[in-house]
Amino acid sequence: MSKRPWPFVLGGLLVALLLAGVVSNYASAHPDGLDSSLLKGCTVNADDEITGGSCPAQRAKDHELADSPLADYGVRGVSNGFLSTGLSGVLGVLLTFALGGGLFWLARRRGPTNGPAAAEATGPAGPASDPTADERAARAAGNR
Repeated sequence: MSKRPWPFVLGGLLVALLLAGVVSNYASAHPDGLDSSLLKGCTVNADDEITGGSCPAQRAKDHELADSPLADYGVRGVSNGFLSTGLSGVLGVLLTFALGGGLFWLARRRGPTNGPAAAEATGPAGPASDPTADERAARAAGNR
């Protein structure tokens, strides 16, 4: 395996940024399966507002974070809808990449704790303290 994964990582980041910043603006505005099932039993006008009937969506409440800076797939304070959605997606990708990269950095920094990889990481130990695979198999079989 290559020791330098950076071209692959940066390529993936670039694709994710492109999808989040541009392509996300072309996602469907129609409700998904969960939203449409919550509207069963109600009558809805052209603006998707409930005008009558009885359905679970009538009891819906705003989320506690509904007034957060990135709520509703947009950035608060940006009036251009296309730019707001794209910027929200880009910020989400960058935050996720930073968090994931930080976790991987911490895991890699900690390193292996035991096993063959740890023995290789600490350097060569010599034949007396690090038996070969044949010697380990012979000891396991009772043939010293």
